[in-house]
Amino acid sequence: MRSASTSVLTGLLYTLGLILIGALLATILLSFTSMREGSLPYFTYVINAIGLLTGGFVTGRRCGGKGWYYGGLTGLSYFILVILIGFLGFDAPMQWNTFLYLLAAFAIAGIGGILGVNSANSSHKPKGIKPRR
Repeated sequence: MRSASTSVLTGLLYTLGLILIGALLATILLSFTSMREGSLPYFTYVINAIGLLTGGFVTGRRCGGKGWYYGGLTGLSYFILVILIGFLGFDAPMQWNTFLYLLAAFAIAGIGGILGVNSANSSHKPKGIKPRR
């Protein structure tokens, strides 16, 4: 079981890394295929969901407990980072759908955290010991 702050930071870095790879893949698909820009928002939602799920999974696996909480903190950290970039870099205003994105980021990363804790617990069970009846 590691420190919660380093686990959340590691999960956030995994999330950002996967989203950057997904953005690069989207750029390549737009450039070299007949994919239209109109389908890009759906593609970015999928990329973000996969990144958040994986980041929450890594966080939950590293923490070893309270996966929904620490995974959700990873989603919240990612949300704050995206909002700061959007607000400071592009002067994007806060809207109601922004708060829906917050809930979605928290929920998806929280589910990833739950899965990560469960995978960590199942891989650390001692082998060869039979349960008592």
